[in-house]
Amino acid sequence: MPTSVILSLSALLSMLPASLLPFGQAAGRERLFWLLLVPAIVGPTAWVVVQMYGRWYADLSGALWVTVAATMVLFAGLSLIVPASRRLAPLLLPYLVLLGVLATVLRPIEAGPFPGTVPGLWTQAHIVMSVMAYALLTLSAVSGFAVFLQERALKRKQPTKLTRLLPAVAEGERLQIGLLVLAEILLGLGVATGMAVNWTKGGGVLALDHKSILSIIAFAVVLALLLAHWLTGLRGRMAARLVLIAFLLLTLAYPGVKFVADILLG
Repeated sequence: MPTSVILSLSALLSMLPASLLPFGQAAGRERLFWLLLVPAIVGPTAWVVVQMYGRWYADLSGALWVTVAATMVLFAGLSLIVPASRRLAPLLLPYLVLLGVLATVLRPIEAGPFPGTVPGLWTQAHIVMSVMAYALLTLSAVSGFAVFLQERALKRKQPTKLTRLLPAVAEGERLQIGLLVLAEILLGLGVATGMAVNWTKGGGVLALDHKSILSIIAFAVVLALLLAHWLTGLRGRMAARLVLIAFLLLTLAYPGVKFVADILLG
């Protein structure tokens, strides 16, 4: 069995207990939360370190595992700073497990490392900024979806087992906006470093490809949402929908483009 498959299965197994914890009777035990979250972080991170140390494979499977690892690390940091964010786990962790399953099924293609003659510093900066922005927007989208579910349950006066596990509407909105601000900053830096990468390759300031265009549109959507929130107090389900739209755009720009290249055209 290839090493990449063994690592993928190990990472998946490390994530399963943490993803199931919120739905168990011990959901409120903080010590158990951290006890299970640590291996859930180590598994995907170990995959990224072992498979990509000293190189960058631009395939779909690698992109998904990088996304999972970055989101898990940021979720752990957020949980330390804002305890209420731990209640995103019932939505976030199963979603990340699903991404891990897709990454395992869509095994890495045996392609060479990231091509081109771009200076390593700019390339690495662009990758880090883009991955962190996408991970933060993932967390914000999950917060927005939690707000959407909570508001719908309140409107119907029918809370569910799931909504009882999620953050309250006010907590979810605060998380959503705070994460959006950070995501917007890193997304802007990602676009800027991408321009620098393209410039050093002699391709002009902006590459008119799907990834760049979708990233810029996502940046504009998030900026419009933040401005509307600060100027008009936009919140609730409308804000959550806009966050999900921005997340979809960035998903199409990042793993979506790789899916087309590796699966549909590969």
